Amino acid sequence: MARIRKSLAAAAFVAALGATSASAEVTVLGWPGGPEETALRAVAETYNATASDADKVKLIFFNRDGFFDKLAADLGAGSKEFDINLLATYALGRYAPFMDPIELPESAAETFGEKVLATMQYDGKQYGVPTDLSLHFMYFRQDLIDQLLSDDAWKAKYTEIAKERMGKDLAPKDPDTWGWDDFEATAYFFTKSINPDSPTRYGAVLQMKNLLFNIMVWHSTARSNGGDWMDAEGNITVDGPGFRTALELYKRLYDAGVTPKDSTTYEFPEANAAFGSGQAATMLQWNAAFGDLDDPAKTPAVGGKIGTVAPPTGPDGRFTHIHGLGLGINAASANKEGANKFLTWLASPEAIEEYALAGGSPAVGAAILDTISGQRPDLVKLGNFAGAYGFVMNGGTAAKALSVYELQAKEFTAYWAGEKSLDDALAATAAGMAELLKE
Repeated sequence: MARIRKSLAAAAFVAALGATSASAEVTVLGWPGGPEETALRAVAETYNATASDADKVKLIFFNRDGFFDKLAADLGAGSKEFDINLLATYALGRYAPFMDPIELPESAAETFGEKVLATMQYDGKQYGVPTDLSLHFMYFRQDLIDQLLSDDAWKAKYTEIAKERMGKDLAPKDPDTWGWDDFEATAYFFTKSINPDSPTRYGAVLQMKNLLFNIMVWHSTARSNGGDWMDAEGNITVDGPGFRTALELYKRLYDAGVTPKDSTTYEFPEANAAFGSGQAATMLQWNAAFGDLDDPAKTPAVGGKIGTVAPPTGPDGRFTHIHGLGLGINAASANKEGANKFLTWLASPEAIEEYALAGGSPAVGAAILDTISGQRPDLVKLGNFAGAYGFVMNGGTAAKALSVYELQAKEFTAYWAGEKSLDDALAATAAGMAELLKE
């Protein structure tokens, strides 16, 4: 207990699981606050109910502020204060040198699916059990799209605008069959400055702030157009047609007034506010937004009127960026045997089902979804989209991945805001990435 007390004093840890006995031998560092903590507490309590005293787990939590930097520092220093710690896809390369790879049971492939397991893989090795997944939905006003698909006058106007703006004869389609041309044409149609009869002021709301998480949202556009960070030989490939096409699409929509002019300051909450107020017809956004946006009590303007599908299809297919949170083993752990026992159990269908029902957001296979879909309908699309469309950029788990996202956010926002040319932004991005990813 002395090492736990020292840890609490040094890092302002919050002890968890009051019912856990003092004999707990496996210390688990989790993600504090929100549904992830609630779900981890629930499964840890279940595990401890049948585990031997030597294998019981004790939960601890850092503060959210500076969590990843503090974790990196502790891992690098060989801290033994925790046996199991949180992982995130985009920080795997940073932590992997100080963690042990793990071997999951064969059933894990059915429990999670290969693409979800890959969110916890680095350099061909599995480093964690994926507990929570984030990806993107394309949100749209179901009521407005239904009218567009049934109103002859609206159909004619849509085709007229598409021809005028894009030079293409397009007709309205079911959003689940959209390509990026359909997304663009629909955005023009529902923009009041372009179509005075539009019931919304904007056709879309884009997140264009200089922020790494906004680039993750945009990446689905780039990847579907063939964009990637690097090729198989490690050559930087951002200055290619995939990234150019996707960057130009956002710039074209922004310049046309399809998204609010202050979208270059928008991230998750601002985009939700614009869409949730009924000002916009479509939005590319994280899956986590759905619960509040579709709740009439919380968002009366659009609650109960929202449809969600995967992002539109491009020439290379249909994709959504995915990243996950998970748990892996600290290489300096003094109880790796007990840590492995807990992670093996956590990867079981029974444990991950309980984790989901307690509020977590794991992407799980069909067998588990069949039993929990009535209580967690949002996880059905989460799992289906992750398995069918999920991707991680080549290099997206590298040690400097977060720095790459930050570099792209800086350069691409500058282009969208008119502060840099496309050529200059891509050249600076490619040069910076070559330096960051050279290892």
